[in-house]
Amino acid sequence: MHIDIDTDLCIGAGQCALAAPAVFTQDDDGYSALIPGREDATDNPMVREAARACPVGAITVTEDAPRAAAVTDD
Repeated sequence: MHIDIDTDLCIGAGQCALAAPAVFTQDDDGYSALIPGREDATDNPMVREAARACPVGAITVTEDAPRAAAVTDD
């Protein structure tokens, strides 16, 4: 899972930080920011709820692409 915040779209409502405080915070200007090291917070079930709670849709949560199986010539 990967989390992206569109900083141009964010209005600083803080819903993400309320929904998933272990992953999101607000910067000095009040806009959404990821807590350092939490960019790929696969262990937090509230990340998707935080994205849904954003009133302007500034948060995108995507699944990592599945790894392709190695192809070998036998």
